[in-house]
Amino acid sequence: MADDDFKFDAAMMGRLAGALSFVVGADHAATKALKAASETGAEKDIKAARTQFLRLKPGDRRAALTMLND
Repeated sequence: MADDDFKFDAAMMGRLAGALSFVVGADHAATKALKAASETGAEKDIKAARTQFLRLKPGDRRAALTMLND
């Protein structure tokens, strides 16, 4: 799954938050944003979570996405 192909919907964000919690920690801004977006499903929260996710180091993004594929 490439970064560009990733669909940022509320259900997937919950799974991604769990993976990121392992990769960068539960207190990381991206993890918190993804968790909030998965809980609220609000468009503004999803946009903020996507922005935080894309600010991660490419290796961290790939590691989290790889965890979702397993």
